[in-house]
Amino acid sequence: MLDGYEMYDLTQPWCQDTPAWPTYDNPKIWYEKSLDTEKVNGQKIEFMNHTGTHLDGEKHFVAHGRDIEQMSLDELVGDAVVADISDKVGEYDVYTSEMIEDVCDVREGDILFIHTGFQKYAWHREEADPHAFFCKHPGPNMEFAEWCREMDLNYLLLDCGSADHPMNTVVRDVRPELAAEACDHLGVDDLDEIFPPEGYQLMHTELFPHGIVHVENAQVPEELLNERVQIGTFPWRFRGGESSVSRCVAFKEA
Repeated sequence: MLDGYEMYDLTQPWCQDTPAWPTYDNPKIWYEKSLDTEKVNGQKIEFMNHTGTHLDGEKHFVAHGRDIEQMSLDELVGDAVVADISDKVGEYDVYTSEMIEDVCDVREGDILFIHTGFQKYAWHREEADPHAFFCKHPGPNMEFAEWCREMDLNYLLLDCGSADHPMNTVVRDVRPELAAEACDHLGVDDLDEIFPPEGYQLMHTELFPHGIVHVENAQVPEELLNERVQIGTFPWRFRGGESSVSRCVAFKEA
């Protein structure tokens, strides 16, 4: 424990039941050595980087972007704010910068945690619902991405399956019945009216070239909502890594 600070784990538990992003393989864990034969346990793991709480790095979408190793601890640990917009958004809703600024004091260069409330649907929770968590959560449009650049945010954390709206990801194509449901909810005939092709996965494509990356599948306790804290994200020192499973921690003065 750091003197004068309380620590809060912002990370989902991780195991073979932790789901990866839709269309990605789920993790496989097995024993290559075991106590009954070799007198030692040794596990082998095969998984996609985008499983559980993970940091999406620049290299995930930008060929010349930095790998995970190139992200310094000074960048990964810093001033942060937790924005609770859970009472403003529900399934398929589009959130805005105004919603964020309405609930908390966001400052230039901050780490921003966006609490949509959809963490309650994560795989390990009592109300687990993968359709809601990965395919129906709220998300932003281009206005929000432009605001992130204007604020020169350090990086973002999200309590749902993606930093992008699910209808601005592959989910829209692989779950056409949900795309129709989203159209009805948003009052449009075609989702291109809200998410045009040139802005596909904009929280990745529009922000990663500017060094503004994000952590997906995080979670945050109620006592930190709309509070200013310090947040640290600790990925592997992964040379060549496009992304990395990470441990995320909030530090608040006691």
